[in-house]
Amino acid sequence: MSEFDNYYNYLRKRSILGYLYRKYWLYPKICREIKGKVLDVGCGIGDMLSFRANTTGVDINPSTVEHCRKLGLDAKLIKNDQLPFEDSSFDGVILDNVMEHIENPNKILFEISRVLVADGKVIVGVPGKKGFAWDSDHKRFYDVKILKEVMSSNGFLYKKHFFMPFSCAYLDDLLRQYCLYSVFDVK
Repeated sequence: MSEFDNYYNYLRKRSILGYLYRKYWLYPKICREIKGKVLDVGCGIGDMLSFRANTTGVDINPSTVEHCRKLGLDAKLIKNDQLPFEDSSFDGVILDNVMEHIENPNKILFEISRVLVADGKVIVGVPGKKGFAWDSDHKRFYDVKILKEVMSSNGFLYKKHFFMPFSCAYLDDLLRQYCLYSVFDVK
């Protein structure tokens, strides 16, 4: 079984509680921040694609892309670090628990700025301390300061951030699902 198949199977083992949390708490909050045509980078098994109309997904994992397509969702494979879309194709981009898997995000952030419209928004979600330590594939930890610096150096303007399920420093060390979400505009 390939690394891609293993990760696909891992994603499919989400709990009912995790599914309900995403559908009724996380995704509604994220969707209040974006409008129009949206790109979900690292779409996984298509939860956001199923939740929000007018959303296209991309992933490096052929197994998850195939799964999404079988569900009738719009998902495409990323090849050679290039997004398969024309310039200015999307009003918003979501990177939900993706950036921590990338050692150097400059290439994907360049591609995101290329496919965003001039007044587009980007929402980045990254795990807290416990969540970051949980997955051996995580390569880079982000707190608010580091995320602002990386995004700013790649042409994005910080607007705000929030923590999920809610802001609580204690949960950062206790709950692996605790995440930081930040909203950015194109500079």
